[in-house]
Amino acid sequence: MPSTPARSDSPPLNLWLCLGLPLAIMALLLIVEPTGLDFAIANLAYEPGAGFIGRHSAFLEDVLHDRAKQAVIAFAVLSILALLASLFLERLKPMRRQLGYVVLAMALSTSFVTPMKAVTAVQCPWSLSQFGGKETYSSLLSPRPPTDKPGCCWPGGHAAAGFTLFVLFFVWRDRRPRLARAGLVFALTLGSVFSIGRMLQGAHFFSHNLWTALFCWLICLGSYYAVLYRPARQEHAVQALSEPSQPA
Repeated sequence: MPSTPARSDSPPLNLWLCLGLPLAIMALLLIVEPTGLDFAIANLAYEPGAGFIGRHSAFLEDVLHDRAKQAVIAFAVLSILALLASLFLERLKPMRRQLGYVVLAMALSTSFVTPMKAVTAVQCPWSLSQFGGKETYSSLLSPRPPTDKPGCCWPGGHAAAGFTLFVLFFVWRDRRPRLARAGLVFALTLGSVFSIGRMLQGAHFFSHNLWTALFCWLICLGSYYAVLYRPARQEHAVQALSEPSQPA
């Protein structure tokens, strides 16, 4: 009976950088509410009397929002189908763990948005009185002013469709480092483009999308650590114990 191939070790994971830095940024955003920065950036896309410059853009709404999101959903569906197929197809079985990671991480990093929007009830820029709307601004941790139309704009939802592709970095991290770096750049670029598109429409402030990127990164990181990460020290310790001692 052929022996099972040895598992390859994962490269060392710098938790100070991968985990500590995002958590530090989150803490900073909570301590120092970036209201001034949010409004300064939003004002660049707002024309008094006309509204946000991208509010009625067919390209931003139909292509960059709807069609782009559908493409990411299609990728997720294909990943689910490939995972199911790996239960039956021999050539896909070696990829089952990686496919499972992709499905899990993408599901978690997109499904958290809607519940958090409902809980926080943060208003969109286009709804605020400063930008032609009727609602009163309140910071993330402040009580919400009375309103008949609670907000649903924190964190950014469409940005999550781009930043969820952090999975490409982690799924290739152990075996294809160069491809993993390309996946990281792609995810950052796509998430940023999605974010800017919605900011031009007045749907989100900059910090809304920054929070989304941080959440998606931590979810993809945590899923990677649970499913794919294989620290070298454990396997080397097992190997050392199993090898017979050599005479001096």
